[in-house]
Amino acid sequence: MVMSNVAEIFLPAMMLHFATEAVPAAKPKRMKGEVMPGPLAGMKVLDMSRILAGPWLTQILSDMGAEVWKIERPGSGDDTRHWGPPYLRDNAGNETPDSAYFQAANRGKKSICVDIKSEEGREVVQMLAAKADVFVENYKVGDLARFGLSFEDIKQIRPSIVYCSITGYGQTGPYKNRAGYDMAIQAISGLMSMTGEKAYLPGGGPQKVGVPIADLMTGTLSSAATIAAYHHAKNTGVGQHIDMALFDVMVSSLANQNMNYLIGGEIPQTMGNAHPNIAPYQVFQTKDSSFVLAVGNDRQYRKFCDVAECPELVEDVRFVTTSDRLGNREALTEKLQSIIVMQTTDFWVQSLSRSGVPCSPINNLRDVFDNEQIRHRGLQITGRHKNNCKLPLVGSPIKFSETAVDYQNAPPVLNEHRDYILDEVLGLSSSCKQRLTLGIPE
Repeated sequence: MVMSNVAEIFLPAMMLHFATEAVPAAKPKRMKGEVMPGPLAGMKVLDMSRILAGPWLTQILSDMGAEVWKIERPGSGDDTRHWGPPYLRDNAGNETPDSAYFQAANRGKKSICVDIKSEEGREVVQMLAAKADVFVENYKVGDLARFGLSFEDIKQIRPSIVYCSITGYGQTGPYKNRAGYDMAIQAISGLMSMTGEKAYLPGGGPQKVGVPIADLMTGTLSSAATIAAYHHAKNTGVGQHIDMALFDVMVSSLANQNMNYLIGGEIPQTMGNAHPNIAPYQVFQTKDSSFVLAVGNDRQYRKFCDVAECPELVEDVRFVTTSDRLGNREALTEKLQSIIVMQTTDFWVQSLSRSGVPCSPINNLRDVFDNEQIRHRGLQITGRHKNNCKLPLVGSPIKFSETAVDYQNAPPVLNEHRDYILDEVLGLSSSCKQRLTLGIPE
């Protein structure tokens, strides 16, 4: 099916939908205890992204009720299916083909393998695009134009489409054709230059963050952009192209460090766990381990000194205000460390928390998932996986009072929803599916 044919089939109905004046719907009656569908129920998302930033975006949309059709490469699927070990195991303890990594960003999606290098595969994607509200991709700049799947192509058959492109450096500029993986972005954005222990200390120098923060931040901000553009399209019938770059996101996310440099003129350096603008705000060694003390203002500092029974540090002119403490950081740290090391981590965390002083133990992930607050908030959930196993997952941190976060489906196995997408979403006949077989292998 050529692009014009797709438009002939789907465009008139779509234009009618957006040309009709919206009439406020009556508020549905609910049974006591019944939870409304997710706030994005009804949104249809065509997901041609892979790895992390794009899948993180579409998982957020799925959690909020959107239906996500995940297009995967025949035979191998999303690259991260193979980023293991560890791999998911079935109930018999046998290793499955899917990595733990893949499970982190693909909850709730419907998978179909499509070969977009074939005319038949491109036709299937175009048909899905004609039914979609959102199109997400993270191909190289201009790559999808070769297959008739660029924003300019898709808006011809779906003028209201919200088309989100995620790349390392954006759709424009001298770096637009560079590959952009997370660690490279952490380096070039300046994040690594201010992350890590002081250079002159053992193990000092630039460090990356322990998770792919550029990908995660880009996916999260892309979800906000996508929902905003979807809202605009619903109101106007006009779609748009969202250009998201990992480099842009990471630089903008440096927040106070950006402003420290732009206004103060000094280049931020690695400081270990210390804070450039407040003190004491760092890790301290205790009698049995270590913990984080995060004093954010003068009142909290005085409260700390009350708990630590060191009134002399309240009156010391070197430490009275935040600016004083910053100017005498090393002297303050030395004095506090000599006091803190005399008691256990539990003592400090319990005593300071009761007094309203921000602090916390340094947990590993076993500690995290055993934590009573995490259990209470329901952050760990369980999904029933296609490979006959109960899959532990981490749920959405978003809590709505009226609408449900949707955990109905675990991350899919490769091509799991082929029949559903072809039969129920597209309504293809057996003869049509037979004609398109080359592009949609079983």
